[in-house]
Amino acid sequence: MGSRSARWRQSWAPQPLTPLMEGPDPEMQEEGTKKESSWEVIREWFKAQKISPGGNMNSQSFYGTIHAKTKDLKMLLGVLGCPLAPIPSDHDPTLSVHNHIKDTPFETSTAKYIIQQYLAATGCLKQQKENKNMYASGMVKMICCETEISSGKNVKCLGTRSSENGCFVLWQMLPGMWSLELVVGGHKIVAGSNGKTVWRHTPWLGTHAAKGPQRPLRRIIQGLDPKSTASLFTNAQCLGENRIGTVDCFVLKVCADRETVIERSEGPTEVIRHILYGYFCQKSGLLIYLEDSHLTRVPTQDNDTVYWETTIGSSIGDYRDVDGILIAHQGRSIATVFRFGELSMQHSRTRMEEIWTIDDVMFNVPGLSMDHFIPPADILDNINSP
Repeated sequence: MGSRSARWRQSWAPQPLTPLMEGPDPEMQEEGTKKESSWEVIREWFKAQKISPGGNMNSQSFYGTIHAKTKDLKMLLGVLGCPLAPIPSDHDPTLSVHNHIKDTPFETSTAKYIIQQYLAATGCLKQQKENKNMYASGMVKMICCETEISSGKNVKCLGTRSSENGCFVLWQMLPGMWSLELVVGGHKIVAGSNGKTVWRHTPWLGTHAAKGPQRPLRRIIQGLDPKSTASLFTNAQCLGENRIGTVDCFVLKVCADRETVIERSEGPTEVIRHILYGYFCQKSGLLIYLEDSHLTRVPTQDNDTVYWETTIGSSIGDYRDVDGILIAHQGRSIATVFRFGELSMQHSRTRMEEIWTIDDVMFNVPGLSMDHFIPPADILDNINSP
């Protein structure tokens, strides 16, 4: 196993670290010429979308420079490849709902009860032995949809739907260790967490470490690991009832606290909020829809302030029994990236989509150890440097 760790470390070329960017990764820079902060890339991305006062797109417009097929895919992978959940997952969701219920607000106690029903529905409460690790593999289809760009009275819908197929492999070891490899259209994203540090590597932006507290991978809470999903909603509030299609659901809400979002901010770029909603079927108790909204304020070089809001809504289904636990085996995510400014009338809205299926799930894989989750060499060097 020691030689395996050495090969893992040697497969990564040391590069300067920049913050993990939870959103589009437009190709505005090449390997070896990266800017000091990846938010500079976002600023350039916003700048490229501007429409002239007459409403015409200039020769260096958003779709003239960004919406080439390859760059579309990179933005897709930046948004839907490996997003993180809003908050850390460090609670035991199997604790009884009756504990300290006397001093718990009604909305919170109701949410705790719904989570207990979810754990019971998925089989986690009657599980005989603890699952130490998990392996999952699946297929994805990513679709880039049209972008709507508006400037005053002028609205343009640009681009055409294009899709790419791919696959992913996911490993998880409790608590908080995971590793993801995702390949779509010839591009590969590798991301992981050793329980303390979350990182991601893309060919066009290199290796990045996430700021703030360690948070779980969103793919894991999309029905792959019911306990991880439940732990995120341990302190949630029940907003009442709503309907997804024809299914009546209880709606739970959890949001990152102010301290958490401040830790995730970088320089003048500020994370304002990150909220997660879970829709649990009233009849089955299962999670059937997950939505999170992430809002960031990014200052620009022309003294404007741009807001970048990413919303991802995921329909989750096809639950199947795997060693006594119900695991969701397919789903569909629709992401919307909305950009607007305080001073400018211009805004843009881009929709993209991912359809995924799970081919194989296995618990308690023999031989899987902590060495599998060692971060790349440059991440370790940065952590260990004085």
